[in-house]
Amino acid sequence: MTVTASAEPTKMPPLARPRVLDGIIVLAYFLVAFVLYVDLWLDLSHGYLVDSGEDQNLFEWFFAVQAQGLAHGHVPLFSTLQNYPLGVNLMGNTAMPGLAVPLAPLTWLFGPTVTWAVILTAGLAGTATGWYVVFSRHLVQSRWAAGIGGACCAFAPPVISHAHAHPNFTAMFVLPVIVLWLLRLAERGRTLRDGLILGLLVALQVLIGEEPLLILATGLLVMVLAWLVMRPAQVLAAARRALPGIGLGALIAVWLVGYPLWMQFFGPASYKSLLHGPAGNDLSAFVSLPRQSFGGQLVNPGQYVDNPTEQNSFFGWPLIGLLAIVMVWLWREIPARLAGITVLVIFAMSYGGHALLYGQPTGIPGPWLLMGKLPLFESLIEARMTFAALPAIGMLLALASDQMLRASMPNPVRGLGWLTPRRLWFVALSLAVIPILPVRFTVEPRPAAPAFFTDGAWEQYVRPGHTLVTVPLPAAGYASPLHWQVVAGLRFPIAEGYFVGPAGPSKDGTYGAVPTPTSALLTGVAQTGAVPALTTANQAQAVADLRYWNADAVVLAAAQPNFEALRTTVDQLLGPGQGRDGVVVWNARALTGG
Repeated sequence: MTVTASAEPTKMPPLARPRVLDGIIVLAYFLVAFVLYVDLWLDLSHGYLVDSGEDQNLFEWFFAVQAQGLAHGHVPLFSTLQNYPLGVNLMGNTAMPGLAVPLAPLTWLFGPTVTWAVILTAGLAGTATGWYVVFSRHLVQSRWAAGIGGACCAFAPPVISHAHAHPNFTAMFVLPVIVLWLLRLAERGRTLRDGLILGLLVALQVLIGEEPLLILATGLLVMVLAWLVMRPAQVLAAARRALPGIGLGALIAVWLVGYPLWMQFFGPASYKSLLHGPAGNDLSAFVSLPRQSFGGQLVNPGQYVDNPTEQNSFFGWPLIGLLAIVMVWLWREIPARLAGITVLVIFAMSYGGHALLYGQPTGIPGPWLLMGKLPLFESLIEARMTFAALPAIGMLLALASDQMLRASMPNPVRGLGWLTPRRLWFVALSLAVIPILPVRFTVEPRPAAPAFFTDGAWEQYVRPGHTLVTVPLPAAGYASPLHWQVVAGLRFPIAEGYFVGPAGPSKDGTYGAVPTPTSALLTGVAQTGAVPALTTANQAQAVADLRYWNADAVVLAAAQPNFEALRTTVDQLLGPGQGRDGVVVWNARALTGG
C-alpha cells in the first residue's frame, strides 16, 4: 500500500538525517501554531479570541464541567448546570471528552482557559505532524516535501477559519494516525494487533470529534472507489488483508463508546438531527482570499464576513490554479490521480445541492442533493466537506515537491537564466501559498465577571440545588453567564444557555433552549432597548417561569447593554431589585414561595 516513488534516494548530509529533519519540521509546526495564538498565551487571565463569538465561553464551560465531574469520580455525559431543569446532553454537543478528561488536571491547576489554549495550539501542530508522518512514510521520500503536505492539512484556510472557535476542527491529530493504521492493515494484514489499535483510535476520535471523523471517512471512501476503478485487483487484495482488522476495530470501537453514543442519540436531552438551511460553498469563495490571511489582510483588511469561523473554501485563485497544473502534470501517477479526483469530488459535495456563483444560482446540481438526505449527513454543514480535500491537496503538493527535490534538473528554463525547473516550482508554490498564509489571531480582553460572582456574594442568594437566572438569559449569541458560572466554581445551575438540544415534539436539534415567554421578552428588551407595556399576565408568567427554573435569584449585570431598559422591565415584573457588587439582584424566593 506504500505509494512512495521508486527512485533511488539521494544520500543526505549529516544535518539532513531523517530523524533530525523530523524534529526540525515538527518543531516548526509547533512554533507556527504558537505564533498564531501568541496573544492568547500572553494574556491567559483575560484574553479572548475575538472571532470565536461565544464559543470560547462555551468550550471553557465544557472543559470545566468535565474536570469537575472527574474530580467527583465520574465522567459527565449529561449536565443540568445549563438549561435547568432539562439539562444538556454533553455527548450531543462538542464537549470533546477525549481531550477534556485527560487534560482535567491541567484544568484543575490552571483553569479552563489554559486547557482551551493548549488544545487549540497543540491541536494544529499535532494535526500537521500526523499527516507529515503519513506522507513521509507512505507517499514521498523527501522529508521536506512531506512537511509541505503536512502543513497544508493543518494550516490551510478552512482549518485556520475554524481555529478561532472550534477545537474539534483543529485537534484532528488522531485522524492521520487512523489512516496510518488502515495502511498498515492493507499492507500486512495483522488483524489482531492492528485491528485492536485501530478500534482504540476510532473510539478516541469519536470522543474528540465525530464530525471530522465522518468527513474523513467520506473522503477516504471517494479515494478508495476511484482506486477500485483504476486498479481493482490491488484494491481487492488490500481489502482482503484489511477488512478483518477493520471489522475487529469497529467492534472494539463500538464496545468502547457504545454507551456514550447511546447517550448521544437516545439519552436525556438528545435530539434527532441538527437541521440547517442550504450552507454550501459559493463557487466564487474557492478563488477568494480568506480574511485571516496575509493576502486577505493586505487586499482588504476591513473585510466583513457573516461568520469568520466558516470560511471553508477560501483557497485563493493562485493555489487553485497551481493545483490544476499539478493534477495535469502528475495525472499519470496513481497517487496524484487519486488525490486529484478526491479534491474535485469533495469540492463538488461542498457546494451543496445547487451551486451558487457570487450568490446567484447557476443551475448546476451537486451530489449533496442526495447525500444531504442520508443519516448523519443531514446534520452536517456541507461547506465543511472541504476538510476531506485537505489531505488530498497535501498529497498533491507533497508529490510535486518530492519530484522536484529528487529530480536532477540543473539546466535553467530557456531564457530565464538562474531559474531551473526546481526553482520555478518553488517560486510558483510560494506565490500560491503566501497570499493565504495565516496571520496571528486577534485577542482582546474579555469583559470582567461581576464581583457578585468572583467574590462569592451570590452564595447569600442561591441555595444548593436552586438556580440563578441572568438577564437576559444566556443563548447562542450571549454566553457570558457561562463564564460567570465557571469563575464561581460551577456551584449553581443556570436557566437556559448556549448548547445544542431538542426543540418541539419532533426533537430536531436547535442552538440554545426553547425560550420561555419571559426569556423571549427579556431578550427583546436587550436587543432593542425598548421597555414594553407589561400586564399582570406578564407578571404572572414571570413568576411561573421562575418556579419552572426553581430560581432563587435573578441577576442583571451593570455592564449589560441596555441596562436601564432591562432593569425597568424586571422591576415592573418582579418588584424593585437591589444593586450590589456590579449587579442588580432580585430575590426570586420570595415571589415563588420556594
